[in-house]
Amino acid sequence: MTSLATPNAHQARWQQALSRVKTRVEAVPHYRASGRITRATGLVLEAVGLRVPLGSACRIELCGSGIDSDERFAEAEVVGFSGEKLFLMPLAEISGLTPGARVLSLGEGEATSARRFPLGDSLLGRVLDGNGRPLDDRGPLQDVPHAPLATPPLNPLSRAPIDTQIDVGIRAINALLSVGRGQRMGLFAGSGVGKSVLLGMMARYTQADVIVVGLIGERGREVQDFIDNILGDEGLRRSVVVAAPADTSPLQRLQGASYATRLAEGFRDAGRNVLLIMDSLTRYAMAQREIALAIGEPPATKGYPPSVFAKLPGLVERAGNGKRGGGSITAFYTVLTEGDDQQDPIADSARAILDGHIVLSRHLAEAGHYPAIDIEASISRAMAAVVDPEQQRQAQAFKQLFSRYQRNRDLISVGAYSAGHDPQLDRAVQLYPRLEDFLQQRIDERADIGHAQQAMTALLGGTR
Repeated sequence: MTSLATPNAHQARWQQALSRVKTRVEAVPHYRASGRITRATGLVLEAVGLRVPLGSACRIELCGSGIDSDERFAEAEVVGFSGEKLFLMPLAEISGLTPGARVLSLGEGEATSARRFPLGDSLLGRVLDGNGRPLDDRGPLQDVPHAPLATPPLNPLSRAPIDTQIDVGIRAINALLSVGRGQRMGLFAGSGVGKSVLLGMMARYTQADVIVVGLIGERGREVQDFIDNILGDEGLRRSVVVAAPADTSPLQRLQGASYATRLAEGFRDAGRNVLLIMDSLTRYAMAQREIALAIGEPPATKGYPPSVFAKLPGLVERAGNGKRGGGSITAFYTVLTEGDDQQDPIADSARAILDGHIVLSRHLAEAGHYPAIDIEASISRAMAAVVDPEQQRQAQAFKQLFSRYQRNRDLISVGAYSAGHDPQLDRAVQLYPRLEDFLQQRIDERADIGHAQQAMTALLGGTR
C-alpha cells in the first residue's frame, strides 16, 4: 500500500505545481505594447506610442540588448504627459540610450503597472536603497511580501487621538516640548548644528517597537556614519534604514521618502508603535522641484513649483496614529533652513502642516551648547494633551525665566543690571546657569520622562 501511495502523492504535487504555472501563463497577455523614445533632454525622456497611467513603471531598451537583456534595460517612471507624449524619468543614470529606443510597460493596467516594494519584519536590521534593494552585505531579500507605495488616506475621524506622551530620551524635549505618541514634529536647522546627532539620540532612546529611518538627499558619507556611530548596533537591530543619497536621481530620492513612510505604515497597520525619522523633508521637496521643473511646470514661490507644496502634506499626513486600538507613527522630519532663514518657503510650509517644531540654533551650537535647541522658538502643539497641568505650569515658568534673562543679556553683560528692581529678573539671573545646564545633554546620556520632570521640579522649586 505504501509503495502505491507515494507515487500518487508525488503526482498530485506535480499536478498542483503545473496548475499554478498554467494559471500564471494564462494571465500573461497575448501581446505586449511598446513605445519609442523620441527625445532625451536633461532629466526627462519623451516617448510616444504607449498609453499607461501616471506613476507607472517602464523599462527602456538600451543599446547592446541581446542575450543578457535583463542587464540592458533601464527602469523609469511616468511623471507626466502632453497629448500623445509621455514624460519618463529614469531611476538612475543611463548610458547606451539611442533615438527610437523601445519602451515597455512593466504591466498591463494600473494595478499591475505600479512598482511593488518589500515590506515586513524580515527587513529589521537591514539597509535598503530607494528601490527596496539591499545596500548592506547581508544577502538578498527572499520570500518577503511586496506591496505598492500608494495607500488610501486614513479617515481623519477614525484616527486615535494623541493623548499619551512618548519618551524620546532628551531632557529638554521631554520636559519643555513634550511629544505625544503619533505626533509629527519638525526639526528645523541649518547645516552643521547637530541635527543628525540629535536624531541619533532619539533613535537610540525613544520607546518605540520599530524605527524607520529615511536618509533622503544627504551626503553618502553620512549614511555609513549615521548607521555605525549614531544609530549603533542596538538601534539598528530594531530599525529599517532607507538611504537615497544626494548622488541618486531625484525620482529615487522622492521614492525613498515614500518607501520609508510606506514601511512605517506597514508596521503601524500590524499594531506596532513606530518612530519615523526622515532626514530631510527639504531634500524631498527639492527632488520634487527638479522633477516638476524638468517636465515644464512653472516656478511659483522662490523657484518652487506649486506641486512641491501639494506633495509635502501628502507625505506628512500619512504618518500619525492609526485607528483606535491600533499602532502609531511618531515622526520627526528635519527641515533645512537655508542661511538659517526660518521664513524659507519649505520651512514655512512644513511648520504649517506639522504638529510642532524644534528649532536648532547656530549661535548655541557655536557656543558648544548641545543639543542646540532654541527653547524660545520651539513649540509642541500636542503638549497640552499629553502632560498634566503642573508640568505645563513648570514649563511655562521655565521659559519665562529663560526669556527674561535673554532679553536683558546685554545689560547684564556690561554691568548695567542691578539687583532689587525686578524680582523675576533677579530670579532669572540667579537660576540662569542651572537653566542652561538643564538644557544641555551629552550624546551618551539618556534622560527619561521621570528624570526630566524631577530635575525641572528641583530646579524651579515649584511653580509660582
